[in-house]
Amino acid sequence: MRPYPSRREVLLALGASTLALATHAQEPAPQVSDAPPANAGAAAQRVPFHGIHQAGITTPRPENGIVAAFDVVATSVDDLERMLRLLTDRARLLTQGGPVPDLDPSLPPADSGLLGPIVMPGNLTITVALGASLFENRPWLAGLKPATLQRMAQFPNDALEPGLCHGDLSIQFCANVQDTNLHALRDIVKTCAEFLVLRWMVEGNVPPVIPDAGGATPSARNFLGFRDGSANPDSNDAALMDRVVWTAGPHEPDWAQGGSYQVVRIIRNMVERWDRAPLAEQERIFGRTKMTGAPLDQPGATEHHAPDFTADPEGRVTSHDAHIRLANPRDARSQRNLMLRRPFNYSRGVLKNGQLDQGLLFICYQADLEAGFVAVQNRLNGEPLEEYVKPVGGGYFFALPGVRDDADYLGRALVDAARRT
Repeated sequence: MRPYPSRREVLLALGASTLALATHAQEPAPQVSDAPPANAGAAAQRVPFHGIHQAGITTPRPENGIVAAFDVVATSVDDLERMLRLLTDRARLLTQGGPVPDLDPSLPPADSGLLGPIVMPGNLTITVALGASLFENRPWLAGLKPATLQRMAQFPNDALEPGLCHGDLSIQFCANVQDTNLHALRDIVKTCAEFLVLRWMVEGNVPPVIPDAGGATPSARNFLGFRDGSANPDSNDAALMDRVVWTAGPHEPDWAQGGSYQVVRIIRNMVERWDRAPLAEQERIFGRTKMTGAPLDQPGATEHHAPDFTADPEGRVTSHDAHIRLANPRDARSQRNLMLRRPFNYSRGVLKNGQLDQGLLFICYQADLEAGFVAVQNRLNGEPLEEYVKPVGGGYFFALPGVRDDADYLGRALVDAARRT
């Protein structure tokens, strides 16, 4: 082996360095007004629109979400069909992406232009669900309401604001960037104005998390600093999702088979008060360690390890009123109360009292509303966490079954059933 590089090797190295410097010198220096560089792969991500279930329920959650609730202007089955067909067409187009058509400049443009001349799908899902009021206020839908669908009740700790509650129809938008969601929302508000009047909306996001050394990605943190999503059912387990999430059986109307009950709760966090609470008190309230999410009876484990409440019958380690113990006692009876949570954090500025308006846009799906969220929330009533959280809005909805193909549309089976009755 030669102790020194040859003359040819030196010249080649100098040439490569010079080329790299020249290339770098030709790159324009970033300007303060330049847009942040986007990831082309993320912008091109596309979730299939067709399927027996709607996307956006068991679909992996992207970084951004919006829930919007609407009042529906539909006085006949024909109106309902036209609305659902139009919603389906717009959702199919928006989630799959494509070029924006050119129209006569003397007319309003075909698109808001928020995403430019080509609408990139950006992992967008649009999930449509119906509220109890849609069925209760229309005699031609009588007898077709899903079995446990109801108006969201006020629980003891709630301070519900009427302008942030209920609705005839909800749409959940989820995408890699929030502009993709806002673009889709504006498109539907414009194109469906004949049928839909926006009632309320809340934007949320979930922070990306760096995978651990083993390649697994931990759950994201909520605004109380704890991991939110621990002990969620495995959304990749189809048999489990059939039991926990998707409606089936003779107790549901035929048209509702393969849908899911959606719960939306806007839960304000008293973050100023929470940030002054001792760490030991915070962990006692949740029943988990704050940094890792591990259950208190296994502090050296991870958030994915299940607590063993049978080994702690007196609640010395995990108190009986800890959030995780009340929400899921992990006994035989509580197995029927499982639900799939899909929340986002929200931040809506400052309240009139000078406190931050931050919290959790809680979203969950289940096959039975009474056995799922309602049963769990009734167990949580009076928990110590209530001192630091205040639900202020939301609603209960029924996510429609999926769209099978290009000839199908959201709610087709419901429209057919309404015509028969």
